[in-house]
Amino acid sequence: MTAPPLLEIRNLTARFRTGAAAIDAVRGVDLAVAEGEVLGIIGESGSGKTVTGLAILRLLPDNAEVAAERLAFHGQSLLALSDEQFRNLRGTHLAMVFQNPAGSFNPAKTIGWHLARVAERARTRRDRANRPVVGSARRLAEVGIPQPGRVLALYPHQLSGGMLQRALIAMVLLLEPDLIIADEPTTNLDNIVERQIIGLFRELRARTRAAIIFITHDMAVASVLADRIAVMYAGEIVETGPTSAVLTMPRHPYTRALIDTALQLEGRADQLREIPGEMPSLAELPQGCAFAPRCNKADAACRAARPAMTQLTAERSVRCIHHE
Repeated sequence: MTAPPLLEIRNLTARFRTGAAAIDAVRGVDLAVAEGEVLGIIGESGSGKTVTGLAILRLLPDNAEVAAERLAFHGQSLLALSDEQFRNLRGTHLAMVFQNPAGSFNPAKTIGWHLARVAERARTRRDRANRPVVGSARRLAEVGIPQPGRVLALYPHQLSGGMLQRALIAMVLLLEPDLIIADEPTTNLDNIVERQIIGLFRELRARTRAAIIFITHDMAVASVLADRIAVMYAGEIVETGPTSAVLTMPRHPYTRALIDTALQLEGRADQLREIPGEMPSLAELPQGCAFAPRCNKADAACRAARPAMTQLTAERSVRCIHHE
């Protein structure tokens, strides 16, 4: 990555307290995202993708403890900000598109009410820059919602999941944030709507120059949207690199397994090969490499100690002693 990072994360950890016990849901995550870049975070459910996004935006529950050596946005340490100072960033310069759009709306308020609230936050920011705020109906039209004036008067339950996701993206367009975290926004949508939502994110990126962290379990989705990919497994990053390089020459066995699964789905194979075994419980991680119990390349060295992240090139790194 040649541009200076808009967001820089070093050694991010998210721990959940449950009584006397503590579970590290995210361990030692290093990430950087440049302005206008799309970073895809890939992994199975439970790999730590969503927790990472929520930790960045301070949206984890009260029993979570977040720590990092560095968590900087525009060069400013986010860790040093008070809750009030951070709230002034979140919803203006930082935004999130959630997996379940219905949970992002107050069911007792109309779509127009929601967009008006977002527009008010955007107006405060635009006033300082002497920039006008585009109207709510126009933003709905821009995300492909027909009869936007009518939709403004509707309630969330009157819209389909795909339409609600579009309305949520319209709210982000109103804000024009610098960084958007999208948490599996195409999950539970049919293929046609999924492609349309991906297209909207491409337009969103081109129009706002926002950096996007796109969280997904689908390697095929990441391949058409992301500039770079970070693969997560059991709470840690196991491989990073430019999308084309990771897809054509994966260096971690887990990445290869995810790619093989995506290729089988695209080819409509009669019988799909699954990744053997299950992701380990974060409360009882195995000694050594967390992926070793599912890996056909694992040996005694893999099970003896947790592998460090190896820097292969300036843009590629992998957490595997057998990366060659």
